[in-house]
Amino acid sequence: MIRLATRGSALALAQARLVAGALSQECEIVPITTSGDRGRGDDKARFVKELEEALLAGEADLAVHSAKDVPARLPEGLAIVGVPERADARDALCGASSLAELPEGAVVGTSSLRRRAQLLALRSDLEVRDLRGNVDTRLRKLADGGYDALVLATAGLDRLDRGDVGTPFAPDELVPAPGQGCLALEGRSGDEPAAEAAGSLTDRDTLICLTAERALVAALDASCRTPVGAHAALRDGRLAMSVFVGLPDGSAWVRDVLEGDPHEPGSLGREIAERVQAAGGAELLERAVAL
Repeated sequence: MIRLATRGSALALAQARLVAGALSQECEIVPITTSGDRGRGDDKARFVKELEEALLAGEADLAVHSAKDVPARLPEGLAIVGVPERADARDALCGASSLAELPEGAVVGTSSLRRRAQLLALRSDLEVRDLRGNVDTRLRKLADGGYDALVLATAGLDRLDRGDVGTPFAPDELVPAPGQGCLALEGRSGDEPAAEAAGSLTDRDTLICLTAERALVAALDASCRTPVGAHAALRDGRLAMSVFVGLPDGSAWVRDVLEGDPHEPGSLGREIAERVQAAGGAELLERAVAL
């Protein structure tokens, strides 16, 4: 029996069920309420901290995370031991077929500083309002007329069978969050049975891309309070990576694209991070955190 710790939201439970269904062993899903679910904390770890505590206490064998929620540095004694095949990494616009279709001054909802920064960089006339809650809550607020459109992760919509309500952006138009669309299975270092089970689900190409994106996050010391987008993809035997760093109001940003060796994904992530920092990204991140 493998105990899978997960947040208790509809999306998190759907993701845990996907993992449980793919594992060859019998699984028990262990829902846990995190600080982020209670609206506490403002760092990335708020959505994983209690799950990691359950792992360290021996109350669960694996934790199922949305990879974009997992900080670059893990607590001592824990490791990412499985990375299943990536779902669609793109953001999706709900309520309109494109940004160009929205009228001047349209109200767009999102809780993400990364999405806010990129939306305003593309359309400075938009009114981007904070929007929180689970996917169904957000879509209901859209249907009630409180927003003209909103932006959600395509992967989350698909996993909840709501993919028909959104139109995906191209990844180079709205650069996704690092790890978006990926699941990360975290376990205790040295727990070989759990690591072997999780490792059996790992998709090599997804692991390569996620490694590059997480290396960039670590190099930039990025968090949920820093508007950073990063998306890596394998193309013709090369690893290509797009990055966006900007201010939340969309007034300044840096974009970069770089290709590298797929056998050295961490090196690519660190190299493009250095390029972005040298081009002004370091100053932008400092200003973004201070806002």
